[in-house]
Amino acid sequence: MSYRNKTYVAFASEDIHLYRLMQAWHKNEGIDFDFFDAHDLNTARDTSTDETIRRRLRERLMNTKQVVLLGSPAAKKKGGDVTSFLGYEVKKIIELGVPVVVANIDGSRTVNHSNYPAPLTDADTYTMSVSFQPTIIAHALDKYVPLFQSNTDKTGPYYYKASVYEQLGL
Repeated sequence: MSYRNKTYVAFASEDIHLYRLMQAWHKNEGIDFDFFDAHDLNTARDTSTDETIRRRLRERLMNTKQVVLLGSPAAKKKGGDVTSFLGYEVKKIIELGVPVVVANIDGSRTVNHSNYPAPLTDADTYTMSVSFQPTIIAHALDKYVPLFQSNTDKTGPYYYKASVYEQLGL
């Protein structure tokens, strides 16, 4: 079994510019946001077959400690489509029991079902919804993930109260 220490960022292809922004947060020393990027491992090429890409996605997810899902209407649609790569990722995330932080790209601080792929809600998966901001995403990765691992009885989507955002200066 491989050592799970990476943060995997899952997103619809329409939202790749936001993933690139997260990479910039990671590189900017003035922003306190750090993650081990599972996308840089086992790179899949555009010329790869669908099965090869799925195998590499599975390998990446096997090294994943936690997932940040960029929550958007496109992610909801593609994450619920079993033929899409995001749909495959969501299915594997649920099967592997990996904690999921849904970063709502529309700025929602609560559970926004228009951003959630149906498999996450249908499986009643314990998730944490936050706004798409580095400070609250980092907070969720630091605080929610250990709770996820110790609270096997929690199910469904959760979100932080406004007071948590206030304490973080957001």
